[in-house]
Amino acid sequence: MTHRSLFASVVVVLALALPVAVSAQHGGPIEVPDVPANLTIPEGNVAYLQTRAYGTQNYMCLPNATGVAWKFVGPQATLYPPAVPLQIATHFLSPNPEEQGTPRPTWQHSQDGSAVWGRVVQPSTDSNYVAPGAIPWLKLEAAGVADGPTGGALLARTTFIHRVNTQGGVAPATGCSDAAQIGTLALVPYSTDYFFYRASNQP
Repeated sequence: MTHRSLFASVVVVLALALPVAVSAQHGGPIEVPDVPANLTIPEGNVAYLQTRAYGTQNYMCLPNATGVAWKFVGPQATLYPPAVPLQIATHFLSPNPEEQGTPRPTWQHSQDGSAVWGRVVQPSTDSNYVAPGAIPWLKLEAAGVADGPTGGALLARTTFIHRVNTQGGVAPATGCSDAAQIGTLALVPYSTDYFFYRASNQP
């Protein structure tokens, strides 16, 4: 295969995939799963973006009141829209400019650079929903938003976020039991669905 025909093939693949990605971002049908009652999103908000995230929940062994324990220090993940192998966003810990730099979990769009910082409103460990050995499901509210550097604003519309269908991510049961292990990092694989909501009166 020549370089020209290879390039043409890549263009065709992207052309086929992009409409699906765009549909997932801009009004395609989004089926939100049932959630525990305490995670219900308030009326007046609608899901506008569905993603699946793959990454790690990161912990550090630190002193506590009774000795040492794993402490959650932040996530690191890549988000994809349903059935499309194209990265749509990244997830990490960063300072929220709307809270004088308070560290918050952050989601940043990979194309337009817009971002949302989340604050946990309610968690759920309800075993009717949360899989054994998985981190809790969460309802988060937007604690801050920002347009991208060239004016992109997809994630800046976010009002609430759901973390549901979690797999893995729980702190290790071992590796943090004495002072010699202080500072040890544990990067625990996890995956989850993130659903992003906006005000229903927004386009």
